[in-house]
Amino acid sequence: MRTKNNNLSSRRLVIMGIFIAVGVVYVMKLFFLQVVDDQYKTMADNNALRFVTQYPARGKVFDRNGQLLVFNEAVYDLMVIPKQTIIKDTLDPNYPFDTLGFCHLLDIDKASFVERMNKAKKESFLKPSAFMTQVSKENYAHIAEVLWRYPGFYFQTRTVRHYPLSIAAHTLGDIGEISQAELDKDKNNENYYKQGDYIGKSGIEKSYEKELRGVKGLKVMMVDVHNRIMGSFREGELDKEPVAGKDLYLGLDADLQAYGEQLMVGKIGSIVAVEPSTGQILAFVTSPTYDPNLLVGRERGKHYQELQDDPMKPLINRAISGTYPPGSTFKTVVGMIAMQSGSITPATCFHCSGTGSLPIKCTHSHGSSPDFANAIMNSCNPYFYESFRVTINNPKFGNFKNGYQYWKDMTYKMGLGHKFNTDIPYERSGNIPSREYYDRMYNGQWNAVTIRSLGIGQGEVLVTPLQLANIAALIANEGYYYPPHLIKCFGDSTAIPEVMTTKVDPGINPRYVRVMKEGLRTVFSGPAGTARRYEMKDIPQCGKTGTAQNPHGNYHSNFIAFAPKDNPKIALAVIIENGGYGATWAAPIASLMIEKYIRGYSTREDLEKRMMEGRISYKDER
Repeated sequence: MRTKNNNLSSRRLVIMGIFIAVGVVYVMKLFFLQVVDDQYKTMADNNALRFVTQYPARGKVFDRNGQLLVFNEAVYDLMVIPKQTIIKDTLDPNYPFDTLGFCHLLDIDKASFVERMNKAKKESFLKPSAFMTQVSKENYAHIAEVLWRYPGFYFQTRTVRHYPLSIAAHTLGDIGEISQAELDKDKNNENYYKQGDYIGKSGIEKSYEKELRGVKGLKVMMVDVHNRIMGSFREGELDKEPVAGKDLYLGLDADLQAYGEQLMVGKIGSIVAVEPSTGQILAFVTSPTYDPNLLVGRERGKHYQELQDDPMKPLINRAISGTYPPGSTFKTVVGMIAMQSGSITPATCFHCSGTGSLPIKCTHSHGSSPDFANAIMNSCNPYFYESFRVTINNPKFGNFKNGYQYWKDMTYKMGLGHKFNTDIPYERSGNIPSREYYDRMYNGQWNAVTIRSLGIGQGEVLVTPLQLANIAALIANEGYYYPPHLIKCFGDSTAIPEVMTTKVDPGINPRYVRVMKEGLRTVFSGPAGTARRYEMKDIPQCGKTGTAQNPHGNYHSNFIAFAPKDNPKIALAVIIENGGYGATWAAPIASLMIEKYIRGYSTREDLEKRMMEGRISYKDER
């Protein structure tokens, strides 16, 4: 019995000891918080801490030669913490917050004030949110001077983009306030952004958002009851410096880009120029275009809506979103595949009866049996229809549907019918129709004659100007290409993605590509070459005209080219909607672009003036 009592007594002592120990720990913690640690004392004395996000400087953007394309300008966001603003009747003379005076200071009416406050409260009652964004430096100065009178409001420095040359709007892109959909996506990934942050919306601003934006910093400030900053909390112990974004160098040549935009005034279409040896885009012109500075600042939304409502659709980047029948420029693809498959040789001849040819007519008479070189020079429709026909009917494929699949697969390897997936957002795939498509369309009853238009770049085949420029680069390189891309390098030498530096070999024998190259040279140099009027003796050019049917009006004028013939420096594609024949608008514009890039200026002033001042009517399409 005594043993049992002793056990109970021991347990009682243990329990009492635990309670005493817990009490001692709490007393010590309270002593530390209230006496030793001054954090809570500071908060009590000063009413509030303000956690101010320090936004990093966004990376600058340069062209390939170091010319500045995009830099930052300081603006100021007026922030509000709703909890610190207790809005009462503005007619109460004893109430310190003068709502009407505040509205006058910001040049807004009371209804706007109430709407903005309600929005801020909805976002968070305790945390800061933007009340008015992108206040100019001039307005900031006189507002900041008296802002201490209005509890809960303070300024936060931000930067917006400025475009000193006002070119390449679609390529450079723009930044804007983050959307709810973008916020939701971010929460499932980095959780970096918050409501009111800016994010890249298009162009390289979107493609390289993470690199350009940098890393946010933080400054913790002590604020008194009058909303005045009393200094840094705990001598900046919790502060974090922002990390500036990376500078970005594009492959773009600013002078060539500006020149291309001048040439395209009054026309709808695009110019895409690439450096064959790297795949870097030298010029990315789409017309009509706009001044990228329009989509900056507080008027961004208004200007965006105006551009969206413009019947000429300047917001569309036709270089990647426009899909067109390639016309006769596609004969380069048909010819190389035909030679690679063993279906023809450079010496193969096909009969041509000019406009009397069947099942496809030729546009003009140029001799009855042209070989490959003459067929390219004269852009002979029957020759390339026959090349297409004998390719898909080649007995080695077993049947024509297998032959068509081979043909389609080869076009895919050459960069057609799919996106390049480099750093160009919103790129479209174009269209090379599948055999299943034709089976559905013709209930399985089709053959080479049924789809004969493909042999001359018509029918269902669609390409983007970017894809056509890549075909020109592939021929310039004699059989390979680098996926076209915008970036040249980062300012800190960070490696660019491997996909942009990986050579793509579609499997065309270089011997056959050299045959094509020689043929394209005669388009400029030959006696019947379709671009012979734009030949330059000291810059050997190679090219191919294209005239594509257009159901909405006149033909589209197409052209692909590269120069010089040996060791090419530039390859490009030009498409002018409703421009008529390929030699009318696209070929001379391409030749001028070549001369501008290689020589630095044009020696053909009359041609330059005619192209720059020329206008095309688009009434049929509007």
